Amino acid sequence: MEYQITLPSKPRVVSEEGTQGIYEIDSLYPGYGHTLGNSLRRIVLSSLPGAAITSVKIEDVQHEFATMEGVRESVMEVLLNLKRIHFNLHGDEAQTIRLSVKGSKAVTAADFQLPSQVEIANPDQHIADLTGKGAFELEATIERGLGYVPREMLTKEKVDIGTIALDATFTPIRRANYEVENMRVGDRTDFNRLRLLIETNGTISPREALEQSIAIMIHQLKAVVGFQEEVEEEAVSFAASASGDSLGKDPAKVKIDEIGLSTRIATALVEGGIKSVAGLTRKTADQLKELDGIGDKAVTEIEEALDKLGLTLKGSE
Repeated sequence: MEYQITLPSKPRVVSEEGTQGIYEIDSLYPGYGHTLGNSLRRIVLSSLPGAAITSVKIEDVQHEFATMEGVRESVMEVLLNLKRIHFNLHGDEAQTIRLSVKGSKAVTAADFQLPSQVEIANPDQHIADLTGKGAFELEATIERGLGYVPREMLTKEKVDIGTIALDATFTPIRRANYEVENMRVGDRTDFNRLRLLIETNGTISPREALEQSIAIMIHQLKAVVGFQEEVEEEAVSFAASASGDSLGKDPAKVKIDEIGLSTRIATALVEGGIKSVAGLTRKTADQLKELDGIGDKAVTEIEEALDKLGLTLKGSE
């Protein structure tokens, strides 16, 4: 008698109110509720990209412990208020936003001058109260990233005098929880129903957060399906490199990132399960194009790198 595991349902919307959503997945095989729930919660909290301020430069302020004339808040309070602003950054390039205000005024995020690539999800966020007639000017750098990154990791190079580096919380998720309850499927009453609660900061909807997290999980699992191919000892041989020196190395032991490819292409190959030059030469150009992040230009770069080693892709002359 052939036994089949029942497949779960697609996510169902229980409720969606503003930035908070509750979703259910039914008919999970016993024990799969916690397996899937815990995995999705971790991905939701750690792997969704977002944007945040990574550095600030305030006019006439050299460091975060300085004082500002005509501003009710301290520099530290202003920086904390800036961290509470939620951004949408279109594109991967870092952007600079500027603020210039004069006179007595309650300064909010809406007072920023924004480039077209930047949007603010909470323009009402308070920044500072000005009490004098002087000017309050600052500029901030917005970058994309994942999770929480301390400023020591963001500032790999020495920052300019007057620039204040900040810890960055890139994640667009405020809260993510799950619970599991039993349900009936056929004659069994021990199947699982998974209920997920997701709350975002408004730069992404909770439904989008769940969909992206499921897609990330699938992408990660696809990368580990199957086993690495065994290397046939006589299938590939290395010729002299462009410099005229023999690599003198088994192709199975030469990693993808050792042949001069750009970081983006090397990462795409590794995520696609191709970790050595030997494995690369077993692929055709069309097979490589099926990988995420590999297009015609990437294939051309790969072919040029292999050509320097006297190698080709499968099916190439």
